[in-house]
Amino acid sequence: MPKIIFIDHAGERREFEAKTGASVMEVAVQNMVPGIDADCGGACACATCHVYVGEAHLPKLKEKDDMEDSMLDFAEGVQDNSRLSCQILMSDELDGIEVTTPESQ
Repeated sequence: MPKIIFIDHAGERREFEAKTGASVMEVAVQNMVPGIDADCGGACACATCHVYVGEAHLPKLKEKDDMEDSMLDFAEGVQDNSRLSCQILMSDELDGIEVTTPESQ
């Protein structure tokens, strides 16, 4: 199973296995990762699952669609590597992906 490494804004790391096809947000919610609220439950209708994706895995993600891009307008501290974790579906190619949660959601 591929692994996800969650890093909070203070640098604390948490690592979890994910089923292929599960979203990063789903794994975060199941494991009570702080900083990922997921208010809309993964419908890409909010920005409370905003994360910063590590540079090594960023090119392996599918492109942001218009909906995700629009929702990121509501997030604080958006950077070039900002993504909504509900839109990142785990695969073997993403094994070891590092995502950092912003200081505030």
